[in-house]
Amino acid sequence: MEQQWKQSLYVYVDQVNKGRVAPGTDLQRSSVRDPRFLLEHGERSRRLSQWYKRRGITPLRGETGVRTLRTVRQNPAEVVADVALHSALYYEKGGITHREDVIESERLTFVREGGAWEIATVERSVPERNSVRKVVGAEPALRLSKWGEILPAPQPSQPLLNRNVLGGITSSREVRYNREEAADYADRWWKDGNPEFEVFDVDCTNYVSQCLFAGGAPINYTGKRETGWWYKGYNGAQEWWSFSWAVSDSLQRYLSAGRSGGLRAEVMDRADQLMLGDVIQYDWDGNGHFQHSTIVTAFDAGGMPLVNARTVSSRHRYWDYRDSYAWTDRTAYRFFHINDYL
Repeated sequence: MEQQWKQSLYVYVDQVNKGRVAPGTDLQRSSVRDPRFLLEHGERSRRLSQWYKRRGITPLRGETGVRTLRTVRQNPAEVVADVALHSALYYEKGGITHREDVIESERLTFVREGGAWEIATVERSVPERNSVRKVVGAEPALRLSKWGEILPAPQPSQPLLNRNVLGGITSSREVRYNREEAADYADRWWKDGNPEFEVFDVDCTNYVSQCLFAGGAPINYTGKRETGWWYKGYNGAQEWWSFSWAVSDSLQRYLSAGRSGGLRAEVMDRADQLMLGDVIQYDWDGNGHFQHSTIVTAFDAGGMPLVNARTVSSRHRYWDYRDSYAWTDRTAYRFFHINDYL
């Protein structure tokens, strides 16, 4: 039975891959029967086609692999499975071939109709839209998966106080921000996450903070979660890191604030003013609350930033994220140029 429903999965993945390269690929011809998803797919295809033209790129080919994360439910008539799709898109711009990678998770419900398996529903988690909000002094919040299920209580990070991190505490000596080191770190850990740090369910800002630290940004340890920019790990169930380290809107406020030393940045007007190792933040609803963070790791042939992120793990993705399921026509951006000396 497993091979039968998985054959339907592989047909679906092949159609998704073709649709990334040639928007407009008709999923009606695949095994998908979810009308809501098919409508959203059609709208997304039109947006992608316009986006490619606006960027002046020519998609060349796609490579999409699938991994079954777990089977939630399985019986002779129905299978519910969580899967991860790793899509690599190769495209040409200005005579140069680029590659971008995105790993997205979906929950698929397969039903058996007669002798064939069809996909009845496609549920996409959009963790890029999530943000972490906790009350200082409150009981530890339940940790939920992207599907809303309760996760085990966190275990202490190893090492607990992370002496390597503490070695970066702000001193009176200015350091030069090493943009290449920040980008190299981002390219190394975009997919799996550095085990020296806690990996959060909403991990984008934790990841960007690590990249900034790898570039030499000094820790500003205050011992208070609502101030400074710092990370120690877990002490039992207690979280020892600042909100600015792990929460997108908090990092946005920290980078926006003026200070004489340590990690600081200048707000720029446009994406093309950014450099390697700079930061872009995203307010999907245009309401002033920033929910996602990325770091600039490369540039396309036109000089526009390509970014890395986690949560939805991405490498060398075009900066404006119009291909994201989180993007809306109200999306606002904040462009931070990290100071050369910190």
